[in-house]
Amino acid sequence: MTEKLSIRDLPISGKQVLMRVDFNVPLDKEYHITNDTRISSALHSIKYVLEQGGSLVLMSHLGRPKGKKNPELSLIPVSKLLSKMLGQEVLMAPDCIGEEVQQLADTLQPGQVMLLENLRFHSAEEHPNEDPSFAQQLAELGELYVNNAFGTAHRSHSSTVAITKYFPGKSAAGFLLEKEIQFLGSAVLNPQRPFYAIIGGAKISSKIGVLRSLLSKVDGLFIGGGMAYTFFKAQGIDVGDSLHEDDLIPEAQKTLQEAKERNVDLFLPIDNVVADRISDDAATQVVQTTDSIPQGKMGVDIGPHTIDLFSSKLKDAKTVLWNGPLGVFEVGKFSNGTKAIARTLANLDAVTIVGGGDSTSAIHAVGYADRISHISTGGGASLEYIEYGKLPAIEALTDAAVKVLE
Repeated sequence: MTEKLSIRDLPISGKQVLMRVDFNVPLDKEYHITNDTRISSALHSIKYVLEQGGSLVLMSHLGRPKGKKNPELSLIPVSKLLSKMLGQEVLMAPDCIGEEVQQLADTLQPGQVMLLENLRFHSAEEHPNEDPSFAQQLAELGELYVNNAFGTAHRSHSSTVAITKYFPGKSAAGFLLEKEIQFLGSAVLNPQRPFYAIIGGAKISSKIGVLRSLLSKVDGLFIGGGMAYTFFKAQGIDVGDSLHEDDLIPEAQKTLQEAKERNVDLFLPIDNVVADRISDDAATQVVQTTDSIPQGKMGVDIGPHTIDLFSSKLKDAKTVLWNGPLGVFEVGKFSNGTKAIARTLANLDAVTIVGGGDSTSAIHAVGYADRISHISTGGGASLEYIEYGKLPAIEALTDAAVKVLE
């Protein structure tokens, strides 16, 4: 991919920077932020703009309000936490466009920060063609544009792609976006070997493209989570009531065949923790994959022999990419496999890259986040980058070779 203009290349002093960030953070019932990783990850770029003598307008989405204002998905809790993190007031805008927002933006002084309200309160954010003026109104709030939201870089939205045409020669990548591409780019384009990928999660349908793409890049592929049961069915193994996708069985068979043709080791669970229901008080047992899963039971986690197998095979890794849990991680009783692999990765002498919400939660749960080379802020974006080698929002930024227009 072509190298893009960096935030370092922008003449920030005395200018107003419009920055797309990813503050799509989890909230509890009291609207407290339960994981602030996405906010803290953006601080480097935010502080850099302020230190360089610029003013800053931040924009983000939160949740899926489907184009309508929803007080439960307001960014007000984010503005309060960000104010604490920066040690200064972050002005909270009443909306993300409109006359009042424009007036507030016009009054910002160097060193000041304003956070716009949830972009997705307007349907034109996700559907730019519905109202092209939405991106234009956003663009009028700044003189320079920085995209620091890797988690949305695979979306062609108003604030990530359409907006860049209003900043010719002045659309740059923030530090977080640069870091994501650096790690993922090195893993995909020039990994230290052996290079292994661990792919989990519920469904094969959302990840079949990346699985096939990885077969041309990795030395070994480990598959767990709900998607493993579609692979079992593709081999004629009964999966009981386990989550699986019958219409994807041919794709699973193709993937298995391609792995064999490419001489890539593809590891599936050799035993499974099964239960009669998804609950912490469910009765569980361990079933060998070759014995099939009985009717009335469903696979909920990888078994102890699989943990040992995966961990031992990963020991010689020099690069590991992990995306997706290996069981029903949100239920404590079914999280052992995911946590065990998280511990294994933390103890490897390798470049380790983790993406996806549940995988990231597992790394934090076992207390080893500081021992992972890179924790990606975008699960879907990282998978698309691996599959296609580019992302719409990054392609839309100014090429590094272009001289910045004053």
